Amino acid sequence: MNDPASVLNELRIDRGARGRSRRRRWPWVVGGVALLVVAWFVLGALRPVPVEIATARSAAESGPVSVLDASGYVTPRRIATVSSKITGKVVEVLIEEGQRVAEGEVLARLDDTDAAAQHALSSAQLEAARAQFGEVRAQLELAEATLRRQRELLRQKLTSPAQLEQAEAEVASLRARLGTVQRNVAVAEQALALAAIGLDNTVVRAPFAGVVIAKAAQPGEMISPISAGGGFTRTGIGTVVDMDSLEVQVDVNEAYIGRVQPDMPVEAVLNAYPDWKIPAAVIAIIPTADRTKATVKVRIALRSKDPRIVPDMGVRVSFLEERAADAPAQTGVWVPSRAIVGRGEQSAVFVLDEGRARRVAVSVGDVRDAERLVLTGLKDGQTLIAAPPEGLRDGARVAVQEP
Repeated sequence: MNDPASVLNELRIDRGARGRSRRRRWPWVVGGVALLVVAWFVLGALRPVPVEIATARSAAESGPVSVLDASGYVTPRRIATVSSKITGKVVEVLIEEGQRVAEGEVLARLDDTDAAAQHALSSAQLEAARAQFGEVRAQLELAEATLRRQRELLRQKLTSPAQLEQAEAEVASLRARLGTVQRNVAVAEQALALAAIGLDNTVVRAPFAGVVIAKAAQPGEMISPISAGGGFTRTGIGTVVDMDSLEVQVDVNEAYIGRVQPDMPVEAVLNAYPDWKIPAAVIAIIPTADRTKATVKVRIALRSKDPRIVPDMGVRVSFLEERAADAPAQTGVWVPSRAIVGRGEQSAVFVLDEGRARRVAVSVGDVRDAERLVLTGLKDGQTLIAAPPEGLRDGARVAVQEP
């Protein structure tokens, strides 16, 4: 039989050998992790960097050049919320949004029951006054004929002076009465004209030719030219805009307002149609500043009338300055200011060269709004990276982002 002590020795675990095995495994784990990290950085370096591109534009261009850019909105000079002159119930609305209306065209009708009754009453009163005028005039003609006969009879001594005096008094009385009746006829005519105005006030017409951009009332609603202080009374039938009065209003930073002059040519681009350049010109510079935004408002007239231009559209404008015919041609190219990295003698741009970013040293000149003049280092039409990402290296692979 085996010795119990030897059996226990065989069952004992050798912890030293297990520790040595663990120590031999750790270098492999650390090496594997380091290899994964290196592989991650290598793959990241090989992945193309997404970039935006721009094109260098020659500064020796003919025609006007932009001296300032600003953004604003299309606004109408003639816009009206059309209402009635009286308070009444709407019985008919003849407009819809987008409908073109002519000046004086009927937009809506109000309940005219009271106004029509007043007009009929005034018309009857006028007819009665005219009838009375005719009656008095006939009586006057008869009295004047009687007076002539009395004078002839008195000359022949066939009547008394008292009868002549009575005939003269009758004529004078009828003449006075005729004047009163004539004034009554004039008053009745004015009353009828006033009643006609009241009847016409139940018809709402367009104040000018334009396009309806809002319909504000429906048949059965009450409408009033003044606010009812809440409730359900409308203050307008609809809103009409004169599309021929559209213009652009922009806010120009007061630090650059000196670059803008009246009648200055302008190029406007709607946000909705970025490829459409609309000729325009400065109408006026509003002589006041907004202290909260430090801006001055400028009105700009659009030289093109087009149905695509509608109120409240966003627009970006470029104020243009004509170069003198004898002015020396500018040299260099214009590039976006954000494309330039570094300052002074360290200024550079990244040019797109067969899918890689190539750093090119440049010398820079004037600043024009969001652009910078590059005097040397670039050529007209050369493609460069518009906004180099931080850390972009010379020779790095790049991929052009879709606009």
